Amino acid sequence: MTTSARFLDALVIGAGPAGIGTALALAAVDSLAFGVLERGQIGQTFLDWPAEQAFLTPSFTGNGFGATDLNAVHTQTSPAFTLGTDYPSGPQYAKYLRSVAAHFRVPVMSRTEVTSVARHADGFEVVCSRGPVLARSLVWAGGEFHHPLPPRIPGSGLADHASASAAWRTRTGELVVIGGYESGIDIACHHVAHGAAVTVVDADHPWDAGSGSDPSFRLAPRSRMRLEAALATGRLTLVPARAVGVKQHADGFGVRLSDGRTIASASRPIAATGFGPGLGPVEDLFARRADGWPELDDDDQSTIAPGLFLSGPAIRHGGLRFCFVYTFRQRFAHIARVIGERAGKDTSALEAWRAAGMLTDDLSCCGVECAC
Repeated sequence: MTTSARFLDALVIGAGPAGIGTALALAAVDSLAFGVLERGQIGQTFLDWPAEQAFLTPSFTGNGFGATDLNAVHTQTSPAFTLGTDYPSGPQYAKYLRSVAAHFRVPVMSRTEVTSVARHADGFEVVCSRGPVLARSLVWAGGEFHHPLPPRIPGSGLADHASASAAWRTRTGELVVIGGYESGIDIACHHVAHGAAVTVVDADHPWDAGSGSDPSFRLAPRSRMRLEAALATGRLTLVPARAVGVKQHADGFGVRLSDGRTIASASRPIAATGFGPGLGPVEDLFARRADGWPELDDDDQSTIAPGLFLSGPAIRHGGLRFCFVYTFRQRFAHIARVIGERAGKDTSALEAWRAAGMLTDDLSCCGVECAC
């Protein structure tokens, strides 16, 4: 890919699983001109993960039996096969993404920071560190890791966000974790295993979510197993209350709760409060839903900037979330098909993605619960 004045049919921004996966689907569209821009290296987000962090969803090799690896971004690949592990670390998964991109010759321009995006008469003009790029369709796949959300409470600056390396360093004594979803339980179990006495506070008490099979709303089986082991030590306490403030004292920190109590933390509390949509330079090209997430049409396209698509964990449709690789990857081929058809290209090869369970264009079939 070169940053020439000619229009690409499609440009993908971001070379994580959403960006590489979408690019692989675009590559299946006959004679489509496309490319990928990445601010760092392929899989940069995963290279930035704290060393102690690993995937919550297991990888397995089952392509020969028609079962696609949960963390794969292409129908014919498997992180478990490539890496020889079931729960990849960040650097391991980045290695998988690099190997897939190299094998399928995905045109990625690394170390290319996108600074602005503007609508053009025929599409979009993307200004990056190597010059302008013109594209008729644009896919934002920048991910969320670079957009950590602190708790919206007084003293939030006194807490370490769970995405920071400092949050994973060994702690002694009492520790408070604000937020009890996957990342909160993950880091709480980590610190319990290293000897700390951890209190997790969350008014939604997601650890009690017993109904629904969507892991975007309840803890994954691996997290529940680790939670049970941590509770058995007697050094993990789960408090169904909202944190309303953090203060520093001479002997540590105090996290004030909505029920009037204050929980002591010997070291800086940890905020496992999630991430924002991470839209960066395209933020103004998306309208917002009432809950603050990007508003999309049924094709994962901006409702105010036609031709701009969103790929990755920030996708929301009604009450549906696409938070894991195996959920948001179902939209790669759909986006590629929409772009290909608009460009007048043959998109029939994408039906192989549907056969592998990686093309979902009927959102009404999402959110189906397990019978037992």
